[in-house]
Amino acid sequence: MSKVVKALALVLSVFLLTSPTLAQDATDRALLATFCDAANIKGDTCTRAKGYPASGRKNGCDVKLLKDRFSGRFIASGNPLLVVNYDSGCEARANDDGGSAVFELAGGKYGFVGFQPGARVNDCIVVPRSEKQDSLVCLAGHMGQGYLEGGVAQMAFARDYGKGIGIKHDFLLRATDSTGAHGANVVTCRKKPPAFFELSKLAAGPRKETVAFDASYADADIFRTACGKGFPKPKETFGTLAKGDAYVPPGFENKGRVMIDLATRKVLPPN
Repeated sequence: MSKVVKALALVLSVFLLTSPTLAQDATDRALLATFCDAANIKGDTCTRAKGYPASGRKNGCDVKLLKDRFSGRFIASGNPLLVVNYDSGCEARANDDGGSAVFELAGGKYGFVGFQPGARVNDCIVVPRSEKQDSLVCLAGHMGQGYLEGGVAQMAFARDYGKGIGIKHDFLLRATDSTGAHGANVVTCRKKPPAFFELSKLAAGPRKETVAFDASYADADIFRTACGKGFPKPKETFGTLAKGDAYVPPGFENKGRVMIDLATRKVLPPN
């Protein structure tokens, strides 16, 4: 082998060893190995996960680890946790076809501490709360019968009586986009403003323990118009509005940047 060929081979080997893709593959395999036999690991997927909650299927349940993953001290004075978004053919649409796998870092290694079907973490940020604890805040959403129900949720972590760790959504704000059900968003006139429709671009807020996001919403003025003389009827509508509901057609909603204080749970006025 010539010196040039050897040099090229060396460069290629170094590239492969430092490749982010290969590093990710190695990380995925190490995580999968905590709940999956080696023979059942195929790339980023375990074809037959041990102890899966819905494992009644004859061939077991598959778990595919996704790139969405977040680490932090989500339990006060606890070890660092790693939360990884996953897909699974065992999960129904009600659980958004997957959930989160939770791993705990102890002794320099991650150990598996539980599956959380339905607790998706595909649009989240980690917010420091103190030197010993972080918050995982996510935009959550689920489509059903044309309604996109969503909101801003702080993921609440708790250790169970064994070694497992569970997650629940603790909603700080909720939103409903009804354009898929009615052709436009609607407000319920008996409720108080504001009403939020669409949320996006979650990020850390300008102050400690705050988060910020873009929102489309109806304020008091929009409620008065929609529930009074009404806006122009949308060009295309579906179904029948419930009694006391009113249309807010596209282009008539407000838009702004909204902030939530995690310590007080207060939603600050949009700007």
